[in-house]
Amino acid sequence: MKFAKQLNLRSIPSWAPYYLDYRSLKQYIKTSFKEFAGPLGSLENLDHEGLEQSTRREEDHAVEPTVTIVDASESARTCMDADGASPTSAAHKLIVPTAVGAEQSQSPETAEGESNTDTASKASLKIIVEGFRALLWAELEKVNARYEAQERVASVNLERLNASVSIVWRSDLTVLILNLEYLLEFSQTNITGFKKIIKKFDKHYRNCPSSGQLSSSASSTHANNGQGSHESSNALTYPADTDAAGPLSMFSALGIHGRSTPTIYLPHSYPEPASSLHPQEPFIRNVHSPNTHSKSMFYHYYGGVSALSLEFWKMVTERTFAKSEKDERLLAEARTLWRKRTPVVPEHLSPLPLNVDSKDYPVWNDLDLDSLPSGRLTRLWVMLAEDAMSSPIKVPVIVAKGVRPGPVVGLTAALHGNELNGIPLTHRLVLQEIQCQALHGIVIAVPVANVPGYLAGQRGFSDGTDLNRLMPGKQNGSTSQVYAYNLMTKIIRHFTHLIDLHTASKGRVNSLYVRANMQYATTRHMARLQNPQIIVHNTSPDGSLRGAAMQEYHIPAITVEIGDPSRFQKRFAKSAILGVTNILSHLKMIEDDHEVQDYDPVVCAKSYWIFTKGGGILNVLPDVNTWVRKGELIATLHNIFGEEEHRYFAPEDGIVVGKSVDPVCQSGCRILHLGVVSDRFPEGKMDDGHQ
Repeated sequence: MKFAKQLNLRSIPSWAPYYLDYRSLKQYIKTSFKEFAGPLGSLENLDHEGLEQSTRREEDHAVEPTVTIVDASESARTCMDADGASPTSAAHKLIVPTAVGAEQSQSPETAEGESNTDTASKASLKIIVEGFRALLWAELEKVNARYEAQERVASVNLERLNASVSIVWRSDLTVLILNLEYLLEFSQTNITGFKKIIKKFDKHYRNCPSSGQLSSSASSTHANNGQGSHESSNALTYPADTDAAGPLSMFSALGIHGRSTPTIYLPHSYPEPASSLHPQEPFIRNVHSPNTHSKSMFYHYYGGVSALSLEFWKMVTERTFAKSEKDERLLAEARTLWRKRTPVVPEHLSPLPLNVDSKDYPVWNDLDLDSLPSGRLTRLWVMLAEDAMSSPIKVPVIVAKGVRPGPVVGLTAALHGNELNGIPLTHRLVLQEIQCQALHGIVIAVPVANVPGYLAGQRGFSDGTDLNRLMPGKQNGSTSQVYAYNLMTKIIRHFTHLIDLHTASKGRVNSLYVRANMQYATTRHMARLQNPQIIVHNTSPDGSLRGAAMQEYHIPAITVEIGDPSRFQKRFAKSAILGVTNILSHLKMIEDDHEVQDYDPVVCAKSYWIFTKGGGILNVLPDVNTWVRKGELIATLHNIFGEEEHRYFAPEDGIVVGKSVDPVCQSGCRILHLGVVSDRFPEGKMDDGHQ
């Protein structure tokens, strides 16, 4: 997926000005390298993002080769710490090319027989490289300054909180832990961004014919004796090439056979380049000019990888935000401090009888958490209604109550009676993963929320209605409305956080994804901690359990879709368990054991279902959790005689969140659930039409 569209969604809103300006760097690359794209428009193959915008800018005005002097410390100056002091003191000037045209004057050192066009291309390429280096450096300074300032403030606050206890101690420590979690997320997001932008630059750079021809006979003198005379410390020299065009061999890349290298002079305070990957012969070297106090930077290719990109990456890895582990240590210490200082609740331990039959578990009319023993796991039934035989319709509830106070996290499964993957998740979580003696707070699991639907093996309630469209129900209403009302008032209202577990409906399959209101900070963070494949911004449909919990009781709630209906899928359930324990860990209910996924979830600003216009035999082509492009064929519809009736195409770029696998199709049947990525979340209500 396109990182530029994800960065704003992943960014912490209050820290947004301090993230790297990925869009500007990307636009610089595309604009600067446009003249090297070639007559067939190979730039489109290199990067699809923003080509239309670049072309439009090109038509508006001719791009001329200009050089602008900018202050690299300006970006860093916005990153002052809490005391107002800038973490950086860079005050020198850098040369940044604002645009590179198709024409350049011929270098006086051009070798005999070399065309003016080749010389101009190489000169342009060198200006592009140094411009990108300067912009990258400024962005690194900005990000690093913010990181170091926040790290210092957090260290001081933790030391203060560790030394004393005040009335606001608990709230201050909670804020500190949240800021440290933000700091970790801030550093990881920026590291990913710098890695991607350097890779993007290298992809364009290596595609340029002139990039393999950069050389300088003059640089040999500097490499050998460090002598030379130059007019300015910011001077750029573009000497001639002494070898044939084409990529360098490994031996040439290592400097063997005396191949010359380009000389580029930068301020003496500029960061050192990367050291060689080769232990014997360096292929990136630097010398200092005695007359200008500047450095000569040399770069080659090695094994198809630009050593220049390695140098850029070294600029990243040398910064504090990319190499420091202090933020992780501070976060661990803060969480440990929280657990040590939280007052212990007197334990009311009572032995539990062995070999208790499930029918012997107590039936309660309401869930009374205060009467439950601390440090124990309690199983019980809560009655929500009566059937026609005057027998209670009761739901199973498992309560893990810790020995210390904390949040009350509720998990509900099988609100749709045939969506079963949440059941083994609740069992494993409360029976295996949670130790009540070490738990802060309470975890409440409702393995089956829709008991009549579960017994009938159907999605809806006994009267066929969808409970997830009736919430919060009615005290005096239909059977299903009364059931929904009692579920909300007797169980859900006790929660401080809700995780509602679902799967796809019959005839459909899902990825592991989360629906959450991403404009609400708490639910946004819960969604990320869940470690799904996809996150969909969704304000919840009318009558849903998630929406009613947030509206009626102000309970932060997310919906986790775990695979397919009417089956247990261990792989999905295991991944979802890791996400739930991440949330418990974030809430400081269990020991800090965050599990980080091997991938970043795709965050969709919106999503919607695509429906058929007619009936027949439906074949949906793309798999779940795969990308489709606008105009791509996504489904075909045949009649019962085998003739193709209709083709369906993707209306826009997006990712397949879920899809239909039932070939029997009537008019208005679902085809696939398409998630769309954008750089911001839309305002107001956002519903995917999920019914």
